[in-house]
Amino acid sequence: MRRVQAALVDAQRDYFSRAPGWVLLTTTGRRTGLPRETLLPCARSDNHVFLISTYGWQSDWIRNLRKNPEVKVTCNGVVVSGHAEMIEDLDDKARIVSEHPFVPFAPFEMVHAVALTAARPLLVAFLRRWVASRPVVVVRT
Repeated sequence: MRRVQAALVDAQRDYFSRAPGWVLLTTTGRRTGLPRETLLPCARSDNHVFLISTYGWQSDWIRNLRKNPEVKVTCNGVVVSGHAEMIEDLDDKARIVSEHPFVPFAPFEMVHAVALTAARPLLVAFLRRWVASRPVVVVRT
């Protein structure tokens, strides 16, 4: 799976690092110490990036963050350093996705525009339920 992920990152790096609601997260490998890149859907605000792990606690990037929370985030073509914090409290996770909802399944501007306006109540309800068993990560840049 790592080769598939690496090929996807390489092939789509420019688009996803600029796509609405997506970032390229660079963590440090927990065993190798090497940089590891993952494309992730997100919400952004001022000096924060909000991420949810689709695969929960088993995601390699989540396991890497547990060992070393220092990261690099590429969004809008700009690379910034940050510190990641995992949020596990259910009320805090629900508050975060209610205040900063994002579309985890489509990196297209039109989809984001509709989902974050007309469909926002449905999106927030979905996200509040979805984060119940998944970690939410706040990256402070």
